[in-house]
Amino acid sequence: MMGMKKISRYAVLLLVMALVVQVPGISLAAKGAASAKASGDGVLHYDVVVIGSELQGVLLAKSARDQGLNVLILDPRSKPGGELIQGQMIVLDEPNDNKGRSLVQGALKPLYADYKAGNVRKLASFEKFYQNLIQGIPLKSGITIESVKTQGEGSNKTVKSLTYKNRLGNPFTVEAEYWVENTDFNALTGKLGESRIPGMESIYDGQKPDYMAATYMLNFKNVNWSKLHQAVLEDYPLTNVRKKYGANTYVDWNFAAGFSNITYNYKPQDKLFMLRGLNATYQKDGDVVINALLVYDVDPSDPKSVENAVSKAKKEAPYILTFMQKNIPGFEKAKLGELPEYLYIRDYNRYETKYVLDYPDLMSSRMFWDNVTIGGYAVDLQATRAVTKGIGYGKPDRYGIPLRSFMLKSYDNVLVAGKNVGATIKAYGSARIVPTTALAGQTIGIILGRELKQGRRLDELTQADFKRIHQYLEKDYKIVVSK
Repeated sequence: MMGMKKISRYAVLLLVMALVVQVPGISLAAKGAASAKASGDGVLHYDVVVIGSELQGVLLAKSARDQGLNVLILDPRSKPGGELIQGQMIVLDEPNDNKGRSLVQGALKPLYADYKAGNVRKLASFEKFYQNLIQGIPLKSGITIESVKTQGEGSNKTVKSLTYKNRLGNPFTVEAEYWVENTDFNALTGKLGESRIPGMESIYDGQKPDYMAATYMLNFKNVNWSKLHQAVLEDYPLTNVRKKYGANTYVDWNFAAGFSNITYNYKPQDKLFMLRGLNATYQKDGDVVINALLVYDVDPSDPKSVENAVSKAKKEAPYILTFMQKNIPGFEKAKLGELPEYLYIRDYNRYETKYVLDYPDLMSSRMFWDNVTIGGYAVDLQATRAVTKGIGYGKPDRYGIPLRSFMLKSYDNVLVAGKNVGATIKAYGSARIVPTTALAGQTIGIILGRELKQGRRLDELTQADFKRIHQYLEKDYKIVVSK
């Protein structure tokens, strides 16, 4: 049952909404996005505060704002965009079911269509896409969380307020109905005392927390992609290609993968790095972006650790260029392009959610009554120092991920987005793929907006509610997550 405090709060909210709707020329969405509510002590109150600017949480923020909620993004990083923009992780992986049907839905569907068609390949196009998402949403970069105020105990806790300092060191306190962890280093959830979900160490019974390596994206210019494509064609059949270049080697006119028999022979200048098999996208005009340089021992919660890794990666890049020029067809005259100032952090701490997705859920194609997204990517765990070449655990068919896997276990108003999804390490190997968690972010934002208007909180939603929710997601947004 909803408590009296919550009833009164939303009774007032509904009254305000009713009055807004009657005012000519002012839409509910416009009014909801205009400003936060100030309490008597000057503390601003929002419906949703998102911590971090990764794509998945931004989609949640935009969807909630489009539904008329007051939304704020507080980003601990100095610039917005996370792995997609600052890390330049613009090699897009796509989840498919076992019939080869794409599982990309929602806001990312047109982006993926343009990507595959070759219309969106370069960073500027992704920046434009991202800027359109955050347009009109208050976003403050370079903040530092000073303290978090909670109430309740056990499994019935609530985050009431958060105090942060801006980049000038000035303190501010905000309140929210819902908080969203959307960073790659648990800026919020790391302060809430929840139990960590075991990571890569559980694969080999390690005693200390272990994480998949980060990646430093590499950009090349003046690549002869036609020569690369032709060289591989000449080595067909595919069995011979893979014997020569390594498992999963493949090249078409747009994408290339594999070549691990070559790349594993690269001897890095710094033990921080390993050059794994290529995952490359041809961006046209001789430009190529590659996801291949793994970076060990990065602590994303420590800015100095990130800065050190980026600095060393920039020094390593010319040596990789020379290696590629000598060993990969089509790269003989290649040059380095502009290099990123940030990393792609693929794995860090995840904390227990109300339901922790597990490997058997994936492999049995389980669907949940409170599904908010559909996955289907292969279970892909990248390397650590202990698991030197990574490991795979098969390819699931389509499976669901419930809302409960995005709700922090002991809190009624803390959500997690993106790579913070509640999943065991094997399940995370598939669920971590951006389109899967991005769809969850968008869906949760829609649900928040539509259900809060009716005074219904997420932890009160029933199976009957989700039958209705799944119907309007399909009818109004063409998002199908129930099957």
